[in-house]
Amino acid sequence: MTADSTGGPVVVTGAGGFIGSHLVEALAAAGHRVRALVRYNGAGSHGWLDTFGPDQLAGVEVVAGDIRDRGMVQRLVDGASTVYHLAALGGIPYSYLAPQSYVDTNITGTLNVLESARTAGVGRVVVTSTSEVYGTATTVPMTEQHRLRGQSPYSASKIGADKLAESYHLSFGLPVVTLRPFNTYGPRQSTRAVIPTIISQLAKGGGVVRLGALRTTRDLLYVTDTVAAFQAVGTAPDDAVVGGVFQAATGRETSVGDLVRKIAAMFGVQPEVVVTESRLRPAESEVERLLGDAGLLRSRTGWQPATSIDEGLKATVEWFLDPANLVRYRSDRAV
Repeated sequence: MTADSTGGPVVVTGAGGFIGSHLVEALAAAGHRVRALVRYNGAGSHGWLDTFGPDQLAGVEVVAGDIRDRGMVQRLVDGASTVYHLAALGGIPYSYLAPQSYVDTNITGTLNVLESARTAGVGRVVVTSTSEVYGTATTVPMTEQHRLRGQSPYSASKIGADKLAESYHLSFGLPVVTLRPFNTYGPRQSTRAVIPTIISQLAKGGGVVRLGALRTTRDLLYVTDTVAAFQAVGTAPDDAVVGGVFQAATGRETSVGDLVRKIAAMFGVQPEVVVTESRLRPAESEVERLLGDAGLLRSRTGWQPATSIDEGLKATVEWFLDPANLVRYRSDRAV
């Protein structure tokens, strides 16, 4: 049995965001009816979904609301076949300033999704984790059995969400799958992340690139590969994935310093790189190394990444260089 056999619409929370908007686009293109939750705001913005054309939104019902509102979430998931829960408050630096908001959104919001899905009898819930739950790697490549360590309030809130998902499967039999992507990048990503930060500073003509730690390494996964991983765990047979935690990773690591060199070469420049205090994490909070092993996901679903780091960076740079996209970004934000 698969979750799609119930015939209801597919719900995506966090649909206006970076990964969420790409997932909505892919699900709609595959012919799914999609109910897309975007965070309500007074401006009426639907995030990146506002950039979609009518063809991309065919079969998509956009719902404005707040993941922290239990009643709203219940209405959202009623009748759904599958829920892809991506809504979260991201951005590690801001979690040092406003930790309560991370608990409210990432933990309580996930609780609302799980409880609503249990009440509604949803066929499958895919909860989005993050490689940040591990903290700095103690062994590499990192598997799903690597110890969890909350090295920031953000990562602690995601650990809490992961454990709630685990508890709802073990306690209530809720058909939950937890997907743990490593560092996703690509078009539409915020400049809170390092790759858009580098690109946006270079694209706006600066001879200086201001960054935080340069020696940290990350396992970088292009967004279409991350979306394919969501689709893989969302549609695989129950006995292959339900109750499990699965990593999506490339098994290759790249340092921030190497990223600067790769991206700068695409611009044909050699910028001065300045380490800026405001972009550094507290010493004990810095995650020095992330390198994942996606063997379990591959063996259960057949998923594997299809985009090399050079291909992904080229596509990302080209997207940012479109003036209609670049104008949406400020290159001077550190939080």
